[in-house]
Amino acid sequence: MSRLLIGKFFCNHQVAIIILFAAGLCFGFTYKPELNEYEIHGYAQGTTYNIIYYAADTKVNKQQTDSLLEELDKSVSLYRPASLINKFNTSPKGVYIDTLFKVLISRAIKINRQTDGMVDITVKPLVDAWGFGAVKNTVKPDSAVIAKLKKYVGMSNLKLVGNYLSKKRPEVQIDLNGIAQGYSADLLAELLEQKGIYNYMIEIGGELRVKGTKADGDLFQIGIESVNVNDFDPQPMPKIVSLKQGAITTSGTYRKHVEANGKEISHLINPKTGYPVSNKMISVTVCAGDAITADGFDNGFMLMGLTQTLKYLKDRTDIGAYIIYKQANGSIADTTTKGFNIMTITE
Repeated sequence: MSRLLIGKFFCNHQVAIIILFAAGLCFGFTYKPELNEYEIHGYAQGTTYNIIYYAADTKVNKQQTDSLLEELDKSVSLYRPASLINKFNTSPKGVYIDTLFKVLISRAIKINRQTDGMVDITVKPLVDAWGFGAVKNTVKPDSAVIAKLKKYVGMSNLKLVGNYLSKKRPEVQIDLNGIAQGYSADLLAELLEQKGIYNYMIEIGGELRVKGTKADGDLFQIGIESVNVNDFDPQPMPKIVSLKQGAITTSGTYRKHVEANGKEISHLINPKTGYPVSNKMISVTVCAGDAITADGFDNGFMLMGLTQTLKYLKDRTDIGAYIIYKQANGSIADTTTKGFNIMTITE
């Protein structure tokens, strides 16, 4: 049986998943003649993407998936000087944006409200100042710099009217990396389903979108990585789950950080305080109906902290989380929410 193993690592500016495709190796079954396995592997958005789907013939190829991801890159990649997002960030007032960009902005506004402002795409100036931007900064900001930059942070600094995205101040900049790769997974899923493919697994930059089963009828298996109590190094997979339909993403502080004055600083910046998050949370694995939702909320829950996250998810069945956190005595513990238990099957 093939097993899909995922565990967070950080690649460039965005979270990714350690993923092992063992498909086609040591299978103890024979595929049905009418259902074949196809794989597509590529590179986009500063990371890799991987697709496995099952169909009677090749309905989607790498040229199609590369083209789709290329269009999104042209729109919202911070690593492309001519992208629309860079044009917005360097403009004094705003720019006209395309449909893909507009979807991301609309969802970012919604997720910002749902997380009480914790997920904020205008946090880019602070992220850059703390050394987590495209240009690495080794000098950490003092309180005066943070206070200045916070004036440019907040969704109230943005206004979307039709396809025109404007800003209140020239210094306002946005970063959509927190939801763009989740959206990419959703776009790839949409492409597959438009071609009549309803059994697939998509992974891009650590964002996972799944539907249906493999050719033998088994669900895809997903291993969620643990950490070491002393140094937060990744450990063997302690939890294996299956998901028939939906998305799973993970955010964590144990792999991406910088050091300042001998202390590890998280890459997650609280937009309200201007400082890196510091709480009990080690990682959050979120499952939801689509990847853009899971992608947006995983960072949000890390910033919200354990108590607020559990309160928010207490009665939710449309979104859930598996949380690894540090207890007061220093030991590592984990917990799952109602929605996570409903949406996934634990092996």
